[in-house]
Amino acid sequence: MNIEKAILAVITTNKEKIAGGAPIFLCETKQELELIAANLEAIMDGIAHALSEELFIIVKH
Repeated sequence: MNIEKAILAVITTNKEKIAGGAPIFLCETKQELELIAANLEAIMDGIAHALSEELFIIVKH
């Protein structure tokens, strides 16, 4: 399976601002948020984008 141009994951510290559609990872701290985003970026072969201080997405371009 070859996925192109998709949101692969959402990582956040604020569960009230998100809904389904992609796997969602909830973190307790900003440090944990950044660590999970960096690890998922490598694992999923995507690119992490910070949309705010409490929200990252992993995308495949």
